[in-house]
Amino acid sequence: MTPDELIAQPPEAYMNDAQQAFFRDLLVRQREELQQRIDGEFGELREQERPADEADIASREEQRQWQLRLLEREKKLLDKIDQALDRLARGEYGWCRETGEPIGLRRLLLRPTATLCIEAKEREEQRERHQRDL
Repeated sequence: MTPDELIAQPPEAYMNDAQQAFFRDLLVRQREELQQRIDGEFGELREQERPADEADIASREEQRQWQLRLLEREKKLLDKIDQALDRLARGEYGWCRETGEPIGLRRLLLRPTATLCIEAKEREEQRERHQRDL
C-alpha cells in the first residue's frame, strides 16, 4: 500500500490490518536505517585518531561532543520507534494516549512515532510554554 492509497481509505477503515501492516513496515524500515546510522557513527567515533596539535585536539573534541549529542538524539528516536512498534503489537497504535481519539493517518505519515492527536499535542505544548514562563 502506498501513502496515497492509505489516505484514500474510508474513515471506518482506520487502523485496520492493512493500515497497521503499512505502519509496521514503515517503522521497521526507519528503525533499520536509524540503527545503521548509529552503528556507523559509533564506528567513526572509535576510529578517530588523536591529533598532535593542541588546536586540532580542541576541534576534534568539539566535533566528538557534537557527534555524541547527535547519537543521543538518534537513540531517543530509536526508543520511540520501539515504543510505537510495541503499541502496534498491543493494538494501541494510532490512538491518542490522552483522548483516545484517532491521531490521524496524515499525522502518522509525518510522525509515525506520534502518541498524541494534534489538539492534545497543542495543549501539551501550551502547558510546556506556560511552565517555562513561570
